[in-house]
Amino acid sequence: MSSRISRAGVLGRRTALALAIGLGTAAPGMVLAQATTGTIFGSATAGQTVTATSDTGVSRTVTVDQAGRYTIGQLPLGNYKVTLNQGGNAVDTRSDVTLRVGSGTDVSFVAAATAANAASLEGVTVSANSLPSIDVSAVDSRTVITSQQLAKLPLARTAEAIALLAPGAVAGSSFFTGPTGNALVSIAGSAVTENAYYINGFNTTDPLSGFGGITLPYGAIDQQEILAGGYGAAYGRSSGGVISQVGKRGTNDWHFGGQVLWEPNGTKASPMNYYRQVGSQAGALYDDNKKDKLWRTTYSAYAGGPLIKDTLYIFLAAEQERRQGDQITSSAAPFVYSQNYRNPKLYGKIDWNINDSNILEVTGASNKQNYDASIYEYDYATRTKGDFVGKDNAGAPLNKSGADLYTAKFTSYITDDLTLTALYGKMKGTYYTAPGGDQSLPSIIQANQQNPALGDGITNANPAATTADPKHKSTNTNLRLDLSWHIGDHTIMGGIDNQKVLDKDDGDSTTGPGYAWEYTAGKANTPIIGLSPTDAAYVAPPGGQGYYVAKYIYRTASSVRTTQRAQYLEDTWQVNDRWMVKVGIRNDQFTNYNQNGDPYLKLTSPQWAPRLGATWDVNGDSSLKIYANAGRYFLALPATVALRSAGSSLYTREYFNYTGIDSNGIPTGLTPIFSSTGGAISANGEYGQPRDPKTAASTTIKSEYQDEFILGFDASLTDKWTYGAKATVRKLRNAIDDVGDSGAILRKMDRMGIDPDTIGAIEGSYLFNPGRANTFKIPNLNGGYYDVTMNNEDFGFPHSKRNYYGLELYLDHAWDGKYQVRFDYVYSKSYGNSEGQVRSDIRQDNVSATVDWDYAEVMQYSNGELANSRKHNFKIYGSYQVFPEWMVSGNINIASGAPKSCLGFYGPDETNPNLGYGSYYHWCDGQPSPPGEAGHNPWTYIVTGAVEYRPEWADKKLAFNVTVFNLLNQRKETQVYPIHGASDALNPRYDVPLYQVTPRYARFGISYDF
Repeated sequence: MSSRISRAGVLGRRTALALAIGLGTAAPGMVLAQATTGTIFGSATAGQTVTATSDTGVSRTVTVDQAGRYTIGQLPLGNYKVTLNQGGNAVDTRSDVTLRVGSGTDVSFVAAATAANAASLEGVTVSANSLPSIDVSAVDSRTVITSQQLAKLPLARTAEAIALLAPGAVAGSSFFTGPTGNALVSIAGSAVTENAYYINGFNTTDPLSGFGGITLPYGAIDQQEILAGGYGAAYGRSSGGVISQVGKRGTNDWHFGGQVLWEPNGTKASPMNYYRQVGSQAGALYDDNKKDKLWRTTYSAYAGGPLIKDTLYIFLAAEQERRQGDQITSSAAPFVYSQNYRNPKLYGKIDWNINDSNILEVTGASNKQNYDASIYEYDYATRTKGDFVGKDNAGAPLNKSGADLYTAKFTSYITDDLTLTALYGKMKGTYYTAPGGDQSLPSIIQANQQNPALGDGITNANPAATTADPKHKSTNTNLRLDLSWHIGDHTIMGGIDNQKVLDKDDGDSTTGPGYAWEYTAGKANTPIIGLSPTDAAYVAPPGGQGYYVAKYIYRTASSVRTTQRAQYLEDTWQVNDRWMVKVGIRNDQFTNYNQNGDPYLKLTSPQWAPRLGATWDVNGDSSLKIYANAGRYFLALPATVALRSAGSSLYTREYFNYTGIDSNGIPTGLTPIFSSTGGAISANGEYGQPRDPKTAASTTIKSEYQDEFILGFDASLTDKWTYGAKATVRKLRNAIDDVGDSGAILRKMDRMGIDPDTIGAIEGSYLFNPGRANTFKIPNLNGGYYDVTMNNEDFGFPHSKRNYYGLELYLDHAWDGKYQVRFDYVYSKSYGNSEGQVRSDIRQDNVSATVDWDYAEVMQYSNGELANSRKHNFKIYGSYQVFPEWMVSGNINIASGAPKSCLGFYGPDETNPNLGYGSYYHWCDGQPSPPGEAGHNPWTYIVTGAVEYRPEWADKKLAFNVTVFNLLNQRKETQVYPIHGASDALNPRYDVPLYQVTPRYARFGISYDF
């Protein structure tokens, strides 16, 4: 079914704007972007009254104004009967009016009805079959998928799988997952951390790092909307997209049901193996994947109905997913992980219609993942499973993760023109890693880079180099107040949106005796870090053939918090019967605190985010709409930024040559390699010292924000077919990352004439705005601070850039009782030198603390096609009722591949200058290598189909279905390893696939609904 908004067509088309003028709103315009409500509006005879009564007991009555129009806003979702009354008697009615979230439905009545024809009640039914799908008053880019569509379409049971139906949404890197292991999406070129998630209006976005959010049991979803941009001032804190779910609620009839889904291993095709691509072992098996299969079963049930008819309702749903199977790791660290996942989801909702003017909704939800795995040795020579090693306690994934949510929402219809809503809730997060492994042993990192003359891939029984505190918890509190006032041709809305996050006992620490051993194959005659012994960060060349080892220590543990506040004001102005203009302004304030409760990032000066949208009903009959939108969107920094950027982090390596390796992978015959510190070295100066909050960030730092511009049209081809096009431009105007080039700051201070003997410690990293002038506070040993302003020339940086251009074309046929289908094509390009808060190609999930912008050399030749760019993306989905008992459905996603990177050492001589990060420069084999220069991953063609049988003998309450995912069994890599190494010391893992398309598999299901 089309995601556009539907209106009644029983009297022929008429513009929603004409119907709404004089009511103070175009009906959909008064609904919030992440709303949980809809609107009914229309025309009738002046002075009559209209009553909307839902199957959830809500009843509201309004009077038709002198212009012959009415509106009933902020209605809870559900099915409604709309009755026209005159003189206290019902004179006409419309039944089965179903609301869509964030949308308005036109229910107009034929001319003056009277009590004389009251016998015609129930004579006309407004249904989806007769509703046009163009909403001439919407200015945003919205896709709404209903529970009816979810029941038909062949999809994986996640919010992100639903979101991928939306134009402009693409799969994010498989490196990144959400709080319960769910895959993530990128919307319109933005990073996967830039999306906002909602359940029943409460912000459930991961408060620690922004990776995904908490979602509902699949069977509890009433509607899910995906906004790819253009939403109003009431909502913010997203520069990507919005994934908002509205859960089901009880009605006046009791309903219950259940479902069992089974994905047996026998139907699963084998994944492809990965082979080495470079070096002397090119063509050799690197990762044995053939037996990596997990079976899955899912059990779900629901029940809902009235506790007190027309007054108090309850809806409950539960889902338990279990996955189990073996996963074989690569030859670099060969093990078998016998994995067991349990993902329980719970949802409950109570709706209390206190009276006709006041409604209270209470929601509870839980979304968890429990992970357990036993680790065994694996012999690649014989392809056999060996002895038990221990439990997987590495923290990726966590052994227990997820959150519990409790919210209450109060709605008061103070008058017909004044509505107040208040929402308050808490979300409590769990992040548990069980202690495990042999903690008497140091973990071994990069065993595949051991000197082959001394050992090859020798590890031990401590598989995790770092681990998290098992007491880690979080609390996210959200308060919203919204007031809507209709006056004349305007609907004025205003409110506040406040959020507070406490992140307790977060961070990672090195396991074992407090350190790990990290092996590297480098260049024998090239410094490991820096160029000269006089550099602040310098490590001399390794001896022998360039093989060396580092003692690795890491600790970031602390408790931190954030506060985010916002106020907004928005006016929806009905200019005339064809034009609507929406003007809004939002002001956000963000404050991040360190472990001592001191603010290290205080962005509380006005951050004005204007929003402007307009629509034009060209023909005046809702057959052609032209719309435009422009807006600014600010993005806050999540809680975990403080762990390294403002905490007492410890992150060091001490380098050695070695002459042997024992049976536990521990190096022997150690000889220290000279360093500028005489021992351990931290490229970013993280030696565990407390961080002065005044030196954590630039004093002139501004929030990350993006500007967006949309221009599009929607048109009717026939009564059922619509088509359209939309162009989107997004420009990241300001970013936040960290810079670590203390040497450049010191040189600037020297040019300023500052006495070097008075300069205190220059931090190893500062939060700042890349590509702009920034002022940093540097301690003055005589007291106070020096203010040092650094521009791009001082650092040697380019301007920061991330641009997205997208063009969407679509063709849609709404469900007519027989079939529904939608075609989408998006041509887009996302390019620049900054992906955003994270970096997908090298799995950097430290938000706003990526390798980018740390020093000049890593940013040279950094401008290119970004990781979330997919130039071409075709989507087709729909369903067809072949026979009364049989339905088929399909979902096709065809996309060009993501750009590849080749990251090597710096310059033609392949050196490792400045902070010496190694093979992370945009050079490859001594040649410049911008992102995408190494080519693209292959196109993917994912075809999924399903067949469902609902027998008449069971009154169609019983259903059997079979879904086959990746029907063509295409197996292509979706991401490859980008670290190239040096020309004479190639990284053996370079260009080896990291992830691939999930091979073909089948899902069998049985469901019963009563």
